Amino acid sequence: MNGIRLLALDLDDTLLRSDLSISYRTRSAIKRAEAEEVAIALVSSRIPAAMDRFARLMGLHKHRGYLISNNGALVIESDTGTIIHEIRILPEIALAACDLADAEGFAVQIYEDDIMYVSRQNEFTGYDQKLTGFRQVVVENFRAMVGQGCYKLLIPGDPMLLDPLKNILSAYLGNDITLITGKSHTLEILPPQTNKGSALAKLAEKLGIGSGQVLAIGDSVNDVDMIKWAGVGVAMVNGDERIKDIADFVTDHTNDDDGVADIIDKYILEKG
Repeated sequence: MNGIRLLALDLDDTLLRSDLSISYRTRSAIKRAEAEEVAIALVSSRIPAAMDRFARLMGLHKHRGYLISNNGALVIESDTGTIIHEIRILPEIALAACDLADAEGFAVQIYEDDIMYVSRQNEFTGYDQKLTGFRQVVVENFRAMVGQGCYKLLIPGDPMLLDPLKNILSAYLGNDITLITGKSHTLEILPPQTNKGSALAKLAEKLGIGSGQVLAIGDSVNDVDMIKWAGVGVAMVNGDERIKDIADFVTDHTNDDDGVADIIDKYILEKG
């Protein structure tokens, strides 16, 4: 499939194996794609600090690649940290969201650098701490921090209770936010009309690349917009069925068995 100039890769359960490693075969395939002048973008709900070690594994701290983080709210150059695109939740909207969540008994999290700030602790707030290794700090005046604006808010909680909260937030804040269900225990609040697809479009525009020259691979519902926007949208065979339904192709192998490398070989390097 000639003409691909930008490869967008979701991290968890796509590029990363279950042990959070990137196989030698996959790294080699990506390097060969780069040698064919294909730009690489890592795309994640994670913040940049939580993406950095994976970018380094691929050498993207030494040469130009791109990190689309916070589910699309921030796009930076991997080697310089230069911001290409960013959008924040308005302070008054962030405060309203926090108040609604607090009224329903939920904790709220916000990330700055490599610290996870939380309004209160519960059994769910520790999950991301284990996943990222970031230090967790309970902030007494959490509203003051949120009132400065932020890329996203994360609400951890019982999956059975997050759906009703999502309905409440949608009813009160509507067009002022984007709501994304990440892992089953979290609800993410983003700026309006913000997602991986909108951020990928901004990056492609910056690079002078059309959607038809973009190949995107993902596995989860927060990858839908990215896979729909890209000229070639690929779902992981281990991914959500809703992703497979809208993708152009589905991998033959899982994230633990070099599914990404197979796609690069077949559709970028054209090795059959």
